[in-house]
Amino acid sequence: MRKTIGAPYLYQKRGVFYFSRRVPEDLKTHYKHPRIMISLRTRSLKAAKVKAASLVSQLDEDWLTLRWRRNESPLRRFLIDQVTEAKMKSSAPLLSEAKEIYLRIKGVDRPVTFSSAVERAINNLTDLIGDKPIDTYVRSDANMLRDSFFERGLSRGSVDRMFSTIRAAINFATRELGLPDINSFSGVYLGEEGRMPETKRLPIPLPTLRSIQSVCEQMNDEGRWLIAIISDTGMRLSEAAGLHKDDMQLNHRCPHIVLKGHPWRRLKTRGSERIIPLVGKSLWAAKRASELSKTEFLFPRYCNENGCKSNSASAALNKWLSPKVPEGCVVHSFRHSIRDRLRAVECPQDITDRLGGWTVGGVGETYGTGYPLEVLYKWMEKAVK
Repeated sequence: MRKTIGAPYLYQKRGVFYFSRRVPEDLKTHYKHPRIMISLRTRSLKAAKVKAASLVSQLDEDWLTLRWRRNESPLRRFLIDQVTEAKMKSSAPLLSEAKEIYLRIKGVDRPVTFSSAVERAINNLTDLIGDKPIDTYVRSDANMLRDSFFERGLSRGSVDRMFSTIRAAINFATRELGLPDINSFSGVYLGEEGRMPETKRLPIPLPTLRSIQSVCEQMNDEGRWLIAIISDTGMRLSEAAGLHKDDMQLNHRCPHIVLKGHPWRRLKTRGSERIIPLVGKSLWAAKRASELSKTEFLFPRYCNENGCKSNSASAALNKWLSPKVPEGCVVHSFRHSIRDRLRAVECPQDITDRLGGWTVGGVGETYGTGYPLEVLYKWMEKAVK
């Protein structure tokens, strides 16, 4: 049932807010319908008012430009045959076609999360603006997409990643096809660094960490082994979840992991490839997982030859962890904790960076073969005991 709301251009249908505005008489020939009606995809009156105000402003601008014979508004998708007209004027591929080119070539041997991220970013744009030739998108389209992301509550970092993915797909297609550069999605203002609130991950306090490790030993199952191995190594969740038995050197006098990329799980950076000493509960967990896993993967619930389901692991483990840790702490907080624990034993910063796979700077880092395993093991043992 349709319900009128005491706010301009808004009505509610089955709990969802819609925008509705009549097209002026002198502009009706430009539009398919006499009224523009859009689902705002929200049940919040506050969010609906913000979105409606944005659409009103854009329509006012659009109608002004139409009257002046200009046509560059993001609301052009409501004009008769707007997309068809764009296709007739351009020989460039549609955005959906550019996406397929990008995935077909760049997606080879990449995990399913790569293609999912590309699909998600591109679909956000085509759902909002339409699937057009890539050289017909304009800056106002990019700005409209940015605004829609922030209205949905996405963080600045998430919005930046979405735009990076869109740019990567478009830029790759233009290079492959020999087209001129397209800059509509470059340099979009996302707010000043540090001005947009970002989630700050806190380290897990040592007494809490010890308590969690004790519970992991008692439960002694795959999920707890994964938490335990992260707790005393500071590995990223995806790094640990994607481990293969061949990565483990458990019979060495200094037990360790040889962390490297795999077809089912790539590493975040080149510096992420590293030797990770196993001491404390991480050694216990590595042994249990290696002994009891019935496949070649340490954590078969979350990884196989087809890919690493780190998002599923994150959701499950964070749900279990949430009532046991302070507010703001998650699985990734173990990574912050290991850094603090290494600081507490005065571990040299370059060794700390090596152990965690953090960025290492300086010309000297390009010389030599790095620290011996025994040195890395000594510092990890000091931090963990």
